[in-house]
Amino acid sequence: MAHVVLKNLIKTYGGYNAVNDVSLTINDGEFVALVGPSGCGKTTTLNLVAGLTSLTSGEILIGERLVNDVDPKNRDIAMVFQNYALYPQKTVYANLAFPLQMRKLPRDEIDRKVKQAAQMLDMTHLLERKPRELSGGQQQRVALGRALVRDPAVFLMDEPLSNLDAKLRVQMRSEIKRFHQDLKATIIYVTHDQLEAVTMADKLAVMSGGNLQQYDSPAKVFANPVNMFVASFIGSPAMSLVPLTASTVDGRAVLAGAEGWTLALSPLNARKVQRATSSKVVLGARHSTIKLTTSAVPGAIPAKAYTVEPTGDVTFVQAMLSGAIVNISVPPDVAVEADQPIWLAFDQDRMHLFDGATELALKAD
Repeated sequence: MAHVVLKNLIKTYGGYNAVNDVSLTINDGEFVALVGPSGCGKTTTLNLVAGLTSLTSGEILIGERLVNDVDPKNRDIAMVFQNYALYPQKTVYANLAFPLQMRKLPRDEIDRKVKQAAQMLDMTHLLERKPRELSGGQQQRVALGRALVRDPAVFLMDEPLSNLDAKLRVQMRSEIKRFHQDLKATIIYVTHDQLEAVTMADKLAVMSGGNLQQYDSPAKVFANPVNMFVASFIGSPAMSLVPLTASTVDGRAVLAGAEGWTLALSPLNARKVQRATSSKVVLGARHSTIKLTTSAVPGAIPAKAYTVEPTGDVTFVQAMLSGAIVNISVPPDVAVEADQPIWLAFDQDRMHLFDGATELALKAD
């Protein structure tokens, strides 16, 4: 396997930057997910690494080799696509063997590699079947096996699970994660599904509008989003974002809501608010960090339940607050109805504050 370095990648179509000055390093054996909404530039970035799309400017290194002008077939990569791209007339064995035959490997070596890949992916019993006889999950496993037999320096995967149903996606997530752990493979994985990315990857490269927004471990991206886009994209349900106004009451920093209530801030959060470029501040909070009560308590903010979604082991309540919808999780035995008055208490140690003008996270120093 090998490390991959992307330096200031730019891909322009006319006057539009599909990829805008993206730089990141994928270490040897690392699983990195490029994640973001449709049109954010993640697939274009993957295609640049593969050589399927030409660079406007920047550098791509695989191992120590600059591959900007190297043909895709000579970059020592293997791709797994969304549509599997299997040969329908060939058996599973023949599909796995085909890329090795193109490299003119000896027949006994091809046989060894095919059977080794089939054993690793638990599909030895499928070798004589054709793709139409396989389930979606089995076809995806064959696509993985075809990439595996090539023994590439880097695996590139473009939304490989998006054609599967929900149950199969969960199963294949586990299989791809185990595939990575067993091979210690370098993997660049594109997905729009942030849950898929968080559960499998060592690092997330969160993209929006062709720009790299944040590059870090899933835990750090979840706990410390650098801006409002990352905060609202990573997490399920998404982080609630409430636009408020910062002011001072009796010498103490507070956030004021459109309904007239105020929320006194801890000394640490007060210092964060002082760094905002204007009085417009956005409060961010995860559903699990908000306490809901059905009667007024000190420090809690009045709100109104909007919808209630029981899921079995937890109930999600959406509340209207200052024109925004706030997600709160409560135990299933907590009875809440739509339009019911409720009160919300925010955990000052786990709330996030963002500059309303720049949308960047506010730091205390």
